[in-house]
Amino acid sequence: MRMNSCRRAAVVGAALAAVGAATLPSATADDDTAPSGLGRYYGQSIDWHDCARGPDDTTGRKLDDAGARCADLTVPLDYTDPGGRTLTVAVSRLRATDRAHRVGPLLLNNGGPGGPSLDMPLTVGETMGKVAGKYDLIGMDPRFVGRSTPLDCGWDVGSMIVSAGDDKASYRRTVARQRDLAERCRRTNGDVLPHVSTRNTARDMDVVRAALGAERISYLGYSYGSYLGEVYTKLFPGRTDRMVLDGVIDPARYKQTLLADATGANERALHAWAAWTAARDKTYGLGDTTKEVLASVRRTQSAAAEKPLSVGKFSVDEHVVPLVYFAGLGGDRDDRRAELAAEARTLARAADREPVEPGEVLAGFLEAMTTGAGSQQGSVQAAILCGDVATRRGTDSYWRDIEAARDTAPFAAPLTHDINACEFWDRPAEAPTVIDNDVPALLVNATGDTRTTYAGARRMRAQWSKSRLITLPGALQHGVYSDYGNACTDRRVNTYLDTGKLPERDLTCRP
Repeated sequence: MRMNSCRRAAVVGAALAAVGAATLPSATADDDTAPSGLGRYYGQSIDWHDCARGPDDTTGRKLDDAGARCADLTVPLDYTDPGGRTLTVAVSRLRATDRAHRVGPLLLNNGGPGGPSLDMPLTVGETMGKVAGKYDLIGMDPRFVGRSTPLDCGWDVGSMIVSAGDDKASYRRTVARQRDLAERCRRTNGDVLPHVSTRNTARDMDVVRAALGAERISYLGYSYGSYLGEVYTKLFPGRTDRMVLDGVIDPARYKQTLLADATGANERALHAWAAWTAARDKTYGLGDTTKEVLASVRRTQSAAAEKPLSVGKFSVDEHVVPLVYFAGLGGDRDDRRAELAAEARTLARAADREPVEPGEVLAGFLEAMTTGAGSQQGSVQAAILCGDVATRRGTDSYWRDIEAARDTAPFAAPLTHDINACEFWDRPAEAPTVIDNDVPALLVNATGDTRTTYAGARRMRAQWSKSRLITLPGALQHGVYSDYGNACTDRRVNTYLDTGKLPERDLTCRP
């Protein structure tokens, strides 16, 4: 799960279907026509136009400068009622320049859930190099995300992902907050929420495929985007060409406590960062041993529990402080660790009740997490995850899990096992997708991934026997290709996208 904020770091059911999957339209491998009732969507013409919406639209201007074009496609809100209410899905296209060797469209998803992906042709295209010329690179903001038809529950915070805190009283405050967030979404968007799901986003992807005039699509998805790709292959078998899933989610472990499996990985990453920071005590002043740096983290958390920290104009309590560290543990490159160390120093001074001002990145993160500025992003992330797998477990179950894991993971457990709004969500309109097919795909994962664990990637590799897995051992990194600067991984992925041939066996790329 990638938590989208100013930083690119990642942050971040037993319900029975009200509408059975068999009643919903999907394509089959030998079906070249639109599913029943969806002809006007599958056959729509695309009106390509400039991407920039005005002089202050930096993303749009960069796309225009690169030669990309943008469009808004129409999709049904409810695929069981194709004649009813409609939505728009925003897409961008950077056309293939090597027309003689053109493969077709490569759809891109940056994860989330709810991550905007319209600008991905620019970032991914740079890493692909000359291989990019063989593809129409397609950025797509999923339904209700970014420039697509929006959804906003009017939250006063930007995420339902927080830490439970140190005691039961703190946890009870979290429970009350999550109940309130769910109720706000139900009150403001109750008619839409049943249609916010990964399955419907996958159906939108197939509309995009058809509108582009392609029989099959290639796909690159990160983190949650790997799950979206898995669901697409199940709903639309035979519609995929070359697939790359980076930061792989085991679909059997896709649930409302999605981060629980990464508890140990985040605790280890915190210790590794603390060791790195201790070696640079003259720069950051957080202690010259790992133990001292970890003690500084604990003191900061305890001070926030006594009284929220004042960080510039922001009030940062015990539920949000761990999020700052968590967001910084999405990667282990020196620049990422340095940014987190500087932020930790700011928080430590605030814990000593010194007046401090956050740096640009920290200020953007706190703006997104602690104010209504992040409401749309947080609302959509919750709506997608809860719309997929919301299950009533009982509020005490989360606290029991936190307490059971606290001794070995005192930092991570209160965050990764914490309750969220899905506990109070209405049951999903459809049952979770069972991924029981076998699809050729290239899987990529670091062994120390702090969001989507390496064990999950291994399970997915075993399930899809036709797939191959590229492993980056030792790296505490979420998202490898085009994100980590590992030449071996980038080269291997590019070779697959270039030739369409998977490696003969699983591969290991050294950091």
